[in-house]
Amino acid sequence: MRLMVDNLLEELGGSLDLSQQLANLTLPHILICMLAATMCGVMIYLVYRFFYRGVVYSDNFNILLILITVITSFIIMTISANIVLSLGMVGALSIVRFRSAVKDPLDIGFLFWGIAAGLTCGAGLYFVALVGTVIISVIYIVMHFCKREKKNYLLIISYNDEAEEQVNALLGGMKYKLKSKTLTDSGTELTVEIKIVRNDTSSTSRFRTVKGVSAVTLLEYNGEYMN
Repeated sequence: MRLMVDNLLEELGGSLDLSQQLANLTLPHILICMLAATMCGVMIYLVYRFFYRGVVYSDNFNILLILITVITSFIIMTISANIVLSLGMVGALSIVRFRSAVKDPLDIGFLFWGIAAGLTCGAGLYFVALVGTVIISVIYIVMHFCKREKKNYLLIISYNDEAEEQVNALLGGMKYKLKSKTLTDSGTELTVEIKIVRNDTSSTSRFRTVKGVSAVTLLEYNGEYMN
């Protein structure tokens, strides 16, 4: 086994002094690396916490962003200090399987952001990691405030046959897209997609005044999730 390791090290550029490599991981170096990764992780956490524009906010996922930034820097710091350990760590990580589904595509961007910050910190590029995190934060915050005022909603109306004509008349004055229409013995349930500007729901409240309408429900909708 020792002979195999020596041959591998010679192929990579010659014999390496492992003890000297490990000596490069001094306590100040480790602390600075972990501190820089933690600072980047906290910045990512705050951006995700206060400017998240997805559908479902998860505090556990947000905490994971800090952990994944620090853990990635720890892994890269170890790999860069010892080639033999890096080979063993790559082999160990290759058998890990993550089965937790990412529900929002935007979360994937935050995961890559945390991993990228951890990689640069672990490589000793602390200034690059901090500056890059700040620039990405500014870009994301600007995009957050440039978000469109219009939001998509699902309007669900339950009514009987008596209100059919009036409901159709009110819908005729709105821009909508029919999603479903369910007919039962007790009445009709109509689901349409509409756009609302600045949370103005006054146009939908008129359906409730129609005689024969039993329920009016409004749900925020982005094509995949409903709130």
